[in-house]
Amino acid sequence: MKFNFSKWHGLGNDFVIVNGLEEKINNYNEMAIQVCDRYFGIGADGLVVILPSAIADFQMRIFNSDGSEAEMCGNVTRCIARYVFEYGLTNKKKITLETKAGLIKPELIFIDDVLSTIRVDMGEPRLKRGELPMVGNEDEQVVDEVLEIDGTEHRITGVSMGNPHCILFVDDITGINLSDIGAKIETHAAFPKKTNVEFVQVLNKQELRMRVWERGAGVTMACGTGACATLVAAVLNGKTDRQATVELDGGQLLIEWGSDNHIYMSGPAVEVFRGTYL
Repeated sequence: MKFNFSKWHGLGNDFVIVNGLEEKINNYNEMAIQVCDRYFGIGADGLVVILPSAIADFQMRIFNSDGSEAEMCGNVTRCIARYVFEYGLTNKKKITLETKAGLIKPELIFIDDVLSTIRVDMGEPRLKRGELPMVGNEDEQVVDEVLEIDGTEHRITGVSMGNPHCILFVDDITGINLSDIGAKIETHAAFPKKTNVEFVQVLNKQELRMRVWERGAGVTMACGTGACATLVAAVLNGKTDRQATVELDGGQLLIEWGSDNHIYMSGPAVEVFRGTYL
């Protein structure tokens, strides 16, 4: 199969983007595994396809490097917003994207005709156990709850941004074995659809340091929905204000929990290269 693609990243969280309005891929799940392979493919955390939508400007489908489909991804949302604008698919600076997590609204912010940042209305966080989803009373919130892994108790907070997140606050993020504990929490029986896992060190009321184990992708440089979920969890636990900078391995995102109950994420999106997959 042959198709044109563009490689992008948001703070090191990288994606192969395909314009599905023009290119055809027969099996997205299998192709994601092939193109995301960092030795035998293009190399990426995910394959993302732009498609037509009856309810938004575009539809965005996201496939992790293991072939599974994700409901939503914050970092690639910024990349898609810049892609469709710079590739001439739209002249709008504020667009709507149809995702499996609902409608998402990114906006390109220009200062003196120079792109400054991309701000995304990520919608409202979902806090009930049934919305995560997580086993137990579906109407309860999961805030500072005990989760046992290998005989050790971890305090977790659950937040959904259309995809599930399990947030753990730690004193020293450098001491965390991300691949070990992250993988075990992702597949824990408490999460019927698995979960993304964020480890967070609170620096102060306006700054958080976060590392992530992403469901279906493993350790990544950044996770936009994870940064949003992290701020929500920090507020619920009384650790930060409703606006904070989240520092990830790949850089920083500004996250706001607005008075309208929507989460707003601001950060960059960068095209790395473009080519033809053979």
